[in-house]
Amino acid sequence: MDDNDTVGSRAERVVALEAELESAGEVAIAEETLRYTRAALHAWVDSVVAVVSSPGVGRVTLIHADGSQSGIASPTLPFLLSRPARFGVEVKGG
Repeated sequence: MDDNDTVGSRAERVVALEAELESAGEVAIAEETLRYTRAALHAWVDSVVAVVSSPGVGRVTLIHADGSQSGIASPTLPFLLSRPARFGVEVKGG
């Protein structure tokens, strides 16, 4: 099975699970659609003014410039955003 089959299978599983919840899902695998989706995601991320990373619960909360919040549940993202502990060093501004 190549990478596209794996990605496609995973995407279809997500769509099937959402259908069970009576919620429609949309798959973006084709290069043109994926390019559009990535651009939309970059614009969305660029609107972030604060991030709360909670590795213990596997959640990241984004606070956007318009005051809205978005939550991302992920086992890895909170750890990717966490900085190593620094003992005895004062860190200003994050």
